[in-house]
Amino acid sequence: MRGIGRQRRLRGPVILGMAAVVAVAVGGSLAATQASAAIKAPAAARGGHGGLSISKQYFGSTVEPYTGKETAVYRYTLSNAKGLSVKILTYGGILQEINVPGANGREADVLLGFKTLQDYVTEDSPPVTSNGGPYFGELIGRYGNRIANGKFTLDQPGAGPVTYTVPINNNGNSLHGGLVGFGNHIWAAQEVHGHGYVGLQLTLVSPNGDQAAAAGTPGCPNGCTGYPAELKDVTTFTLNNANQLGIHYKLTNESTNLNTVTNVTDHAYFNLAGEASPAGAADGQQQQINADKYTPTNTTQIPLGYQASVFGTPFNFTTPQTIGGRIDDVSAPDNSPGYNQLLIAQGYDHNWVLNAQTAATTGPDGLNLAARAWDPSSGRELSVWTDQPGVQVYTSNFLTGTLVGISGHTYRQGAGYTFETQHYPDSPNQPSFPSTELDAGKTFTSTTVFAFSS
Repeated sequence: MRGIGRQRRLRGPVILGMAAVVAVAVGGSLAATQASAAIKAPAAARGGHGGLSISKQYFGSTVEPYTGKETAVYRYTLSNAKGLSVKILTYGGILQEINVPGANGREADVLLGFKTLQDYVTEDSPPVTSNGGPYFGELIGRYGNRIANGKFTLDQPGAGPVTYTVPINNNGNSLHGGLVGFGNHIWAAQEVHGHGYVGLQLTLVSPNGDQAAAAGTPGCPNGCTGYPAELKDVTTFTLNNANQLGIHYKLTNESTNLNTVTNVTDHAYFNLAGEASPAGAADGQQQQINADKYTPTNTTQIPLGYQASVFGTPFNFTTPQTIGGRIDDVSAPDNSPGYNQLLIAQGYDHNWVLNAQTAATTGPDGLNLAARAWDPSSGRELSVWTDQPGVQVYTSNFLTGTLVGISGHTYRQGAGYTFETQHYPDSPNQPSFPSTELDAGKTFTSTTVFAFSS
């Protein structure tokens, strides 16, 4: 069994700004420690509360899948003294908007998203067996990214190896938790107020056997066992006056005798020119990724099991490059035998293996630099900091002009891009990858910070 905490450390330690996340992933495996639920302000914000606020409004109601009951959904707005505001839904833990001032003094919403709750329910991640939807802004779980064939094996106490199956919803694989992932649920919410920050804590409890289904049901032709163990997810969003939006994950395996797997992330699509900018505007923005390697995939976007060098390929963003500058260069080498990566994904939709942390790449709360993005038209910049070993960068390749965004226009390829900080895809089936196993009774914690400037 690839037990928790048994893998070699891949990077130096990180120091987080939340007591709830002092037990960070070690060597990429999930932390096997309990952590306090207390929250501290991000380091750059410890100095005062001025201008920080949180507000709440009713956003509609829909059926909660766990209970089958119509349940109210609320939208919370976090605001700071710099004019930055963040809107978060209790449905799916969705980041609906991030409004950021630009160098020209004009504010813009830099996230792709929908206007109404019904749009999110019907379009964001509908329970369909092909592709699943765009997942705009969702908190993803139980397992972000792909699990090959919707199948994995875990050693269970007293039982030995047990094979589990979860719904298939993407090219024969399970994507972002399956047909009804964490983004389809209504989370319990609690406002958080602290010295130098304001926040929203969201909680969801996923039962043992979550996503189980009988043979013949959608995504489960032979039946699905679902995910083992009861898993409690407490995710806290924090905002400070340094324009840093923190996402702090705390997942506890509440079972006493079942191990499980988990890989959580946020699926926000960014466009620093503003989500209402002309089609393809995101492709002209610059991007830098702190990674010398990435994980090539097969034709169904499952990793081939090795890390390839980005150098000499269109995957080299070690220095700033425009996002769309080489996205169609299928003649360039990609260090992938037999599979052209840009054709498979119709652009970028890959996991970059983050470089080991150095003094030069250490940022807010001691986190490692994952990526940066710049928009020359507005002067807005985004820096992404994390303790996770990888980042999935996706360039909205499968947006085809069929979805209407929050400002009333359609989204197409090049409308935005994601920085999904996480463990690698298909890790439960890839022994050489950092482990995503979470043993019975243990807790995993992680933090990602999106920092904005203009």
